[in-house]
Amino acid sequence: MTRQQLVAQIRSVGSYLCVGLDSDSTKIPAHLHSHKDPVFEFNKQIIDATKDHCVAYKINTAFYEADGLKGWETMEKTVNYIPSTHFTIADAKRGDIGNTSSQYARAFFETLAFDAVTVAPYMGEDSVRPFLEYRDKWTILLGLTSNSGARDFELQEAGDGLLYEQVLMKAAVWGSPENLMFVIGATQAEAFRNVRRLTPDHFYLVPGVGAQGGVWRRSRGGR
Repeated sequence: MTRQQLVAQIRSVGSYLCVGLDSDSTKIPAHLHSHKDPVFEFNKQIIDATKDHCVAYKINTAFYEADGLKGWETMEKTVNYIPSTHFTIADAKRGDIGNTSSQYARAFFETLAFDAVTVAPYMGEDSVRPFLEYRDKWTILLGLTSNSGARDFELQEAGDGLLYEQVLMKAAVWGSPENLMFVIGATQAEAFRNVRRLTPDHFYLVPGVGAQGGVWRRSRGGR
């Protein structure tokens, strides 16, 4: 999906909402257990109920990988069920040396045909580059995350600023606002003005609304 297509979908729906499909197979409602694939049936019902109100779906791959082959099949069926008008994110948090990242990119952009995948930047540009080389696909780089452990590294002083600031500024030149987004946790609301200053034209994936205590407020001119 191109940036223009994503913007058009946002304007059409009038929303930035991304629905998470972090479907835990041990917590699927009992009345769905009679289905051959209860997790997929659960996901279908969530998608049917929300597709008119959101622009994207985020599938946390860990919940599917944990169930082995069956889980991967459920994930593939789920991403194929999502309407083509909607942006699809593999929340996989991958990132490794170049040839390994190339295989990760192939898995999520070709085999499973997601629009985007979350990537960890710790190993540097060559671990991220294989994802960015795909046309009309998006890399969503971990910037300032929603968990409490963000204080351990991301919010520590590094050079002339905080580590997350260095990550944003460095990574922004690896790609462009046409293929690179950043994960910025909703629990980090006080940092959003600074984040927008550093990356004025990029989209953000903003997790942490709800149970983690984050509250999303649209920043002026923001995305």
